[in-house]
Amino acid sequence: MKESAAIEKTMVQESSSFMRRLHYWWSLFVAGALLGIIGPPVLLFSWLVNRHHLVYPWALFGARQWLRLSGVRVKVRGLELLDPKQTYVFVSNHRSYLDTAAMFIYTGRRIGLLAKKELLKVPVLGVGMGFVNVMAIDRTNRESAIRTTEAAAKRIQSGVSFAVFVEGTRAKPGELLPFKKGAFYMARQAGVPVVPVAIKNSDVLMGKGTGEARSGILEMVFMSPVETVDRTTDEDIDRLISTVRARIAAELST
Repeated sequence: MKESAAIEKTMVQESSSFMRRLHYWWSLFVAGALLGIIGPPVLLFSWLVNRHHLVYPWALFGARQWLRLSGVRVKVRGLELLDPKQTYVFVSNHRSYLDTAAMFIYTGRRIGLLAKKELLKVPVLGVGMGFVNVMAIDRTNRESAIRTTEAAAKRIQSGVSFAVFVEGTRAKPGELLPFKKGAFYMARQAGVPVVPVAIKNSDVLMGKGTGEARSGILEMVFMSPVETVDRTTDEDIDRLISTVRARIAAELST
């Protein structure tokens, strides 16, 4: 009887794993389909009429539909801590593809994003990034990365908030990698506060390296802004990074 129960348990586990893998590929298919169907006509029309801002609401629509069709609901806490008239640099952990769509939609304002340069190679997406204030950064080239962050700082000064996944890449489930410094220097240069953001449970829903996905709730926690204008030295920036990382780590552990 014990052997029969063990076999039944194994079969259930294998079936569940298969469904999660199927869910993963379904989610990627949906992302590709939305990008392929919506992207080309919207980009072409916006380019022809020279109205790049028309792409942004369609990008929001696509991101929302991807999360919905992937079975992901987003719970947001802490937006009441932010001044709706203030420009910020949002700095967040990053454990899943889902994080980008959630950040793009749920900051409560129009934002730009710093993204890795490899995304420029993705058909349609690579072209569309520039239409919605997504700037590609090459972290392997220090001079290029500095130029990108300086350009982003100028856009921030013009009133566009930016979001940065400060680990520089997706972490594995449960991990929190060291934070890159660029976003913090960018915020200081622009003279705006940084807002720590903890994205929780996205690694359970669609974690890096798992090849699996599932439906569920992704939680975004916005924390009190941290001023940067008085951070005049490299040591000040290092302390700022340590403070922000500790706040995000503490929230992720709850």
